[in-house]
Amino acid sequence: MDYFERKLDDKRRLTIPTELRNEFASGVILTRGFGKYLHMYPKTVWDREVEIALNSSGAILDEKIADMNVKFRYGKTEASLDQKQGRVTIEHHLLDYAEVNKDIVAVRVGSYWRLLGKDNV
Repeated sequence: MDYFERKLDDKRRLTIPTELRNEFASGVILTRGFGKYLHMYPKTVWDREVEIALNSSGAILDEKIADMNVKFRYGKTEASLDQKQGRVTIEHHLLDYAEVNKDIVAVRVGSYWRLLGKDNV
């Protein structure tokens, strides 16, 4: 599965499709994307790929690397799927950043997901 659409519930929870829940068994990392969208990573992917890339990408005073760290860490949240319905809560500040109201579109981008407001697709 490379794409799904959902409506957030009143508590800002996104229900992950049953077919994808094992992918997020380690947890869910949500961050701002490069544009007006969010990135959603399985925690294993974040730890194995993103965290290593952010920490090993050059000199400590390299401003481009610092900017990238700020971009991905500012507002970053970590959560677990609830066991009953496979939902994850998305914080207000992330939804505001991505201009997501209630309808959300998720598209796989390699080993992570891009979350967009349906009006921004």
